[in-house]
Amino acid sequence: MSLPVRFAAVATLLSFTFAGFAAVAADAPQSQLKPATAHATNYPKIVLYSTSWCPHCKQAKEYFTRNNIPFINRDVELDDAAMEDLTGKYRSQGVPVIVIGNDDKVLKGFDQGNFEKAVKEVQQKKKN
Repeated sequence: MSLPVRFAAVATLLSFTFAGFAAVAADAPQSQLKPATAHATNYPKIVLYSTSWCPHCKQAKEYFTRNNIPFINRDVELDDAAMEDLTGKYRSQGVPVIVIGNDDKVLKGFDQGNFEKAVKEVQQKKKN
């Protein structure tokens, strides 16, 4: 089989394959993004100062995601302003640092119990 014929055969096979995927995808029900739950909207603003390689940062991100807790991730290795905040404003040389509310609580490190307690304290403060 010559190269042009082989190329044409492969191109035809690929076009049928992609057409099949498109047909299947068109028939499949489309998933809808769920709006934020009431649970998630009750949380104060949460900012996580992190790095990609930090196991405690990963643990915090997984906990927030698993529990539908909205948060802002600021990777201090990629964001110079985040690094300045971490070292200057929050006087930390390590990550994770979790800021809850408008600097109402600043947690250095991640512990689920301490995080939940701090969130409750900030929520109570906002109610009063």
